[in-house]
Amino acid sequence: MAEETGAEKTEEPTARKLQKAREDGQVARSNELPGAAVMIGAVALMVMMGGVLLPQLIAVFKAGFIFDRTTLLTPSLLPLTFGSHAVSAFVVIIPIFIVTVVLAILSSGATGGYLFSLKSIAPKGSKINPLEGFKRMFGKKALVELAKAVLKFSLVTGVLILMININLGELIQIGRMPLEPAMQKAGELVAHSALYVTLSLVVIAAIDMPWQKHEFNERMKMTKQEVKDEYKDIEGRPEVKAQIRRRQREMSNQRMMQNVKDADVVITNPEHFAVALSYDPTGDGAPIVVAKGADLIAAGIREEAKTHGVYVFQAPPLARALFYTTEVDQTVPEELYVAVAQVIAYVFNLDNVKPGQPGMQKPKPVVPPEMAFDASGKLQ
Repeated sequence: MAEETGAEKTEEPTARKLQKAREDGQVARSNELPGAAVMIGAVALMVMMGGVLLPQLIAVFKAGFIFDRTTLLTPSLLPLTFGSHAVSAFVVIIPIFIVTVVLAILSSGATGGYLFSLKSIAPKGSKINPLEGFKRMFGKKALVELAKAVLKFSLVTGVLILMININLGELIQIGRMPLEPAMQKAGELVAHSALYVTLSLVVIAAIDMPWQKHEFNERMKMTKQEVKDEYKDIEGRPEVKAQIRRRQREMSNQRMMQNVKDADVVITNPEHFAVALSYDPTGDGAPIVVAKGADLIAAGIREEAKTHGVYVFQAPPLARALFYTTEVDQTVPEELYVAVAQVIAYVFNLDNVKPGQPGMQKPKPVVPPEMAFDASGKLQ
């Protein structure tokens, strides 16, 4: 019954609805991917550059506990001193900051592309609607988020326990080492363990990305009635109708140009009109117009005729008469039989003229007064 009334959303979203949703700031977006990318990038950089960054941070840390006599006697200088140490520490970690920002930007557009829309942050009544809030708290999306949180916690905990078990012997040895080597060894173990822990987030991101695309597509689905209404709305627009007609004309002209190669003769104005005719001498039918056009289309027909070796015959009155009285795929009018026959006979007999023989006299076809049109289509 739901399908009959069009209430069930069973149809794939149209391009127009997807575009409108994008303009409103609605796209498939995975929050897990940017988080995983930033965490992995930051930890990986710390592992690779730890030998450079750690001594610098230790030097800044040590300098924070050393005060000269002037600073001790002038407490007002302490904020400036601490601020200087903070700036020094920030300069040390700025490569990590830059990498995380770049990764956050790149990964955020991996699912739904890059998008900036003020509509997505505009206040909406549904956001403060208690009923909608209840649905968000206990709906399918909330259950999925809970499942992801449980899976994330389980993966991180499992990898962390695994790393502790693997490095348990080294952790025990740290307690017997001198302070500086112990701190260095502890830093290495923590960094590598953190890298493996963060790599486990890739599993969550790999699950979340296709799910977000699927869930977004389900939300965007339309009822049969919505699809019909949208189609009617689009079809009713004058600019869309004009575009459809223009496209239809373009496709028709392309098909027509392909027919020129099968023509026996092209009769021209010679510049403004061109009509391509095909005739089967073994049949009983009259010649057929396979292509016609004016101005640019006529020029295209002439070019196609030259490309495929179709004879171009200049007969302005006959070209205008055929253009204004006959459509493509129609036979020529009876009133023009004689004139067209003269041209086709001349073209067919050209193949029988041997080299050295005198050429045939080119006919001058005459059209009847009721077929004598001027360039604007008016009878002369």
